[in-house]
Amino acid sequence: MSQTIIYPAPEGAIGSDNYRVRVREIGGDWQELFVYEVKVDMHNVRKASMAYFDMEGTVEVEIDCCFTPISSVIVRPLSTGIQTEYSSHSIRFTLDRPEKLSIEVNDERFRNLHLFAGKLELTAPRPGDPGVLVLERAGKPAIHRTEDILKLAKTPTAETGHAPDVIYFAPGMHYLEETILRIPSGKTVYIAGGAIVVGSLVCEHVEDVTIRGRGILYLSDFHRYSAFRGVRIVFSQKIQVEGLILLDPPHYSIYIGKSSHISISNFKSFSTRGWSDGIDMMASSDIDIDDVFLRTSDDCIAIYGTRWDYKGNTRRVRVRNSVLWADVAHPLMIGTHGDHHHDGDTIEDITFMNLDILEHHEPQENYWGALAINAGDKNIVRQVLYDNIRVEPFEQGQLIDIRVVHNADYNPVPGNRIENITFRNVAYSGENSNPNRIYGFDEQRPVENITFVNLRINNQWISDASKGHFRINPFAKNITFLSD
Repeated sequence: MSQTIIYPAPEGAIGSDNYRVRVREIGGDWQELFVYEVKVDMHNVRKASMAYFDMEGTVEVEIDCCFTPISSVIVRPLSTGIQTEYSSHSIRFTLDRPEKLSIEVNDERFRNLHLFAGKLELTAPRPGDPGVLVLERAGKPAIHRTEDILKLAKTPTAETGHAPDVIYFAPGMHYLEETILRIPSGKTVYIAGGAIVVGSLVCEHVEDVTIRGRGILYLSDFHRYSAFRGVRIVFSQKIQVEGLILLDPPHYSIYIGKSSHISISNFKSFSTRGWSDGIDMMASSDIDIDDVFLRTSDDCIAIYGTRWDYKGNTRRVRVRNSVLWADVAHPLMIGTHGDHHHDGDTIEDITFMNLDILEHHEPQENYWGALAINAGDKNIVRQVLYDNIRVEPFEQGQLIDIRVVHNADYNPVPGNRIENITFRNVAYSGENSNPNRIYGFDEQRPVENITFVNLRINNQWISDASKGHFRINPFAKNITFLSD
């Protein structure tokens, strides 16, 4: 049994006229999706396109390209194996499972269509359910005072005698008057499909909070400091973020500081401004990131120790089943920041599993590395696993960068050491022209025990450092290349 759910855009949403997109169950009626404008790439900000829907079973997708005749089509990640049929202006293919895709006409990566086919929501709250505080679109647009939202969220309802559990943004355009909503403990914020919330969501000194839905957080053109980040999670625990799309935050998409037991799934984000990383974490533990798409203009995912007010080690981080696109800097970065005033921090037990990396573009050599560990600030980085990682051809950078560093821009002192790092079933299909680096800092601050199992570059097994274009300095020891 096949099913598709579409979400009409609210009045005031900014659309793109580069594509028309339709979906249907096999043999059913076509349903047209709203195509949103999304900004990409800090180097030269351009307007790409994005559409989304939910599905189950098998569905057909039909796309009209409205800006140029079609001579070629690529659907990425290439690992999906999606085959298309196309004419001079139309593309058609079939999906039998949810996917996060980039459809690229005539090799165009910046005027492409991002298509998110998601899983059906089975447990979404609904207006009228007990404990659901519904924020309707009361005008064109609705403007909400966050003080009023929180007051209503704390007031017992006549139906239940208890305060609402869910703050529900109904379909429509919603503005947060104070730019941010600070979510109390025990609450769920739900942004329905077809809703756009202009503002930022904050979890600070709270626990048991869920942020979810099929709607959009929108921060483009925001310059007020309080709304710098899409979702801010600090000094908190047991926080879940699921299903949302975030457009153009001035700073991080999701920012995690001194927090634990954080779950992020089916999250999609686009950014174009300096330091607009995807998901960064500082001094935090037990983080699970699953099934996300991040196209960002700085690191897609960065894992640090101490930074700013967030002090301590970072442990037990899992990133899996995701698609990463770094228009600037690193798709994956570990280690830069730590407690240099004392003994540094330990960043350990990190797993990256089943990832597709679609882009890495960085003109500055010191920030190269699709898979990067740069230990600074007396940090120790250890027990890291890269497993089943597919890296597609990228514009500028290098595949692997493992260094104990003293970066004058960020590190008052060098890192301590990097050890026990495993790369298993990593495949890269690209030029590999810039050498991969494995550098210790000195005899006291080495890199040790780096193991490559079935590393493949352009489908060739890399059996030693020279075949993989690796540079290894004298302070890096026990570097091993193994087959399956």
